[in-house]
Amino acid sequence: MPHTYTINFIHCVFSTKERAPTIAVEKREQLWAYVAGISKNIGVELAAIGGMSDHIHLLIALPSDKKLSEVVPDLKSNSSRWMREASAEFSWQEGYGAFSVSPSQIPVVKEYIRNQAQHHEKRKFEDEFVAMLNKSGVSYDGKYVFG
Repeated sequence: MPHTYTINFIHCVFSTKERAPTIAVEKREQLWAYVAGISKNIGVELAAIGGMSDHIHLLIALPSDKKLSEVVPDLKSNSSRWMREASAEFSWQEGYGAFSVSPSQIPVVKEYIRNQAQHHEKRKFEDEFVAMLNKSGVSYDGKYVFG
């Protein structure tokens, strides 16, 4: 549509199944590159990527013609398939967290995503994720968050 301009930055977070530490340190950079390739192939800009052995953070610029509910499953299914080629035990947890990001906060979120190792010296993934839900005002039932 002419004269329509949008930009929607989304911070997505999802974990490995049962938060198992199945993303080996030596495999992370390859996985991040593979996810970047998937993003490019589906027409979604990946602004930042990072994570730990049990989860991943993505900052994506979601175009107006894409649905988050289709983009994240595409990223998860294709990256999971690729990871299983190296490790038969790999899969992502069902669901994900997705948080809108104001353009003024993009540098802060990028830095946060890139420095996951430092963040997790102080806080485990479960605490980090619940804090993100709370900070964003997302309603949730604690018994189902990590179901």
